[in-house]
Amino acid sequence: METTGWRPPLLWRAAQLLARGVVGALGRLEVTGDVPAELRRGPLILAANHISPFDPVVLAAACQTRGVAPRIMATGGLFRAPVIGGLMRHAGHLRVDRGTAAVHQALEQAATAVAAGSVVLVYPEGRIGLDPGMWPERGKTGAARLAFASGAAVVPVSQWGSHEVLPYRAPRGMLRGLARAVARRPVIRVHFGTPVLLRDLHRTTPGAARRATDRIIDALTEDLVPLRPDEPDRPRHVDPGRPTDTSRAHRRRPLG
Repeated sequence: METTGWRPPLLWRAAQLLARGVVGALGRLEVTGDVPAELRRGPLILAANHISPFDPVVLAAACQTRGVAPRIMATGGLFRAPVIGGLMRHAGHLRVDRGTAAVHQALEQAATAVAAGSVVLVYPEGRIGLDPGMWPERGKTGAARLAFASGAAVVPVSQWGSHEVLPYRAPRGMLRGLARAVARRPVIRVHFGTPVLLRDLHRTTPGAARRATDRIIDALTEDLVPLRPDEPDRPRHVDPGRPTDTSRAHRRRPLG
């Protein structure tokens, strides 16, 4: 795939260094796995599970340790915020207005970004997951369709621990959550997994996007297991403000 070699702005590189400092002040970051050297500058799709409003900070820090500067597909609300919105646009991040027709436009922009040599970070679940056990939910097909449209590899990024820093309803309860994190310094784990095999699927085959999505969610789930060895069913830290929803529960394939 030919690319134009998109380069992340200095502002975004600096923000990633700042993110490492913020995560280090609030917890203990442990990053495992890696991104193949030939993919670190793109084109590449990073697909991460979504468990907390603090996830973007954690993932920015974790990616910095691996020499990756992803363009994040983020909710449109951030882009409408004063100051932050301008910074997001300058850093090259991609706006997603969920629940509107513009979602399709966001996918096209992301495909163009990947084709231009970018690394794009997506949340296949499409929201902060509401599974009672905080396991990845049944995903939306956007990440799979982005992979089909761009031909880029998909690396699963599993994470655990960011939910102990910021509550689900942040900014409500944010100060209490931050104070708790500073006192307890939770371990925040991020794992870069093996690229998900999608080459045997063709975008025009009925159901291909759903099968590809399930493979991505399966990979995230399987890589998440060793990140939470003492919490196989339910998390120890329970956020009373976090609702639960079992309507999108993902049924994992048997291992092996």
